[in-house]
Amino acid sequence: MKTAVLTDSASYISPELANKYNITVLPITIIFGNQEYRDAVDISAEEFLQKMASEKQLPSTAQVTMHQMQEAFDDLAAKGYQEVICINLSSGITSFYSNLVNYSKTVKKIKVFPFDSKIASAGEADLTFLAARMAQNGENAKTIMPKLLQLRDSIHVCLVVDDLSHLVRTGRISNTSAFFGNLLKIKPMLTFNEEGKIVPLDKARTMGQALIKIGNLIKNKPADPELTQRISVVNAGDQNNSQRWEDKLRVEFPEAKFSNNQISPAITVHTGEKAMGVLWDIDWQTLSKK
Repeated sequence: MKTAVLTDSASYISPELANKYNITVLPITIIFGNQEYRDAVDISAEEFLQKMASEKQLPSTAQVTMHQMQEAFDDLAAKGYQEVICINLSSGITSFYSNLVNYSKTVKKIKVFPFDSKIASAGEADLTFLAARMAQNGENAKTIMPKLLQLRDSIHVCLVVDDLSHLVRTGRISNTSAFFGNLLKIKPMLTFNEEGKIVPLDKARTMGQALIKIGNLIKNKPADPELTQRISVVNAGDQNNSQRWEDKLRVEFPEAKFSNNQISPAITVHTGEKAMGVLWDIDWQTLSKK
């Protein structure tokens, strides 16, 4: 059984890593007025941030279409794959997963296994890397899907945004009343709940205070006490601060593995510039060998 792994550009997996782990990455569409760009294909993270700062009209996104999915399925089937595991954005913030579940029943040439990440960015990437590594080791959906559930259940995340208005504008957050103090320049701290929706978690006066609170969360809610933990720091155009966060967390958690990544333009549309996030879960490399 030859198994393929497919994800979308919200995972922000680089072309080099996609090639290394044999991952198919389909681009989400970013829309500025009448102009459309394929995320990470027609526009880079740096170009997106520059354009968002200069354009009067704020951007929006359009999900990967079923036509794009079918083209990918046909290509994978032609390459000899019998099944494909699709790991995409959380069903709590997009209808893509439910659309794919329905569409997958009509696909003839390859068996499609949709998986709801219930997360985005680094969490989506970790799930994709796990599936891809296991597929490279000769495993198939029967053994990969349970491991994906185990990894997903271990994921914790805290996203700190500089400006809540983008998430409100794009409708990607629930219960914004918890942040009535936004005018007081607080830093809203958000997370994904069990349904994969973005919800309030806490507040901080500064990014530094937010990091202290995140460190305490990691101590109190480790991904799995028995397995190696991975801590991923992500940023939307603030690499210097992202590196400072990683350096401080490395001191607190010397046994953990670390990743430091840019948030994809497809997600930055909703978080706004200068957003920071920390995700901690079971290290996917460790889990792929269990």
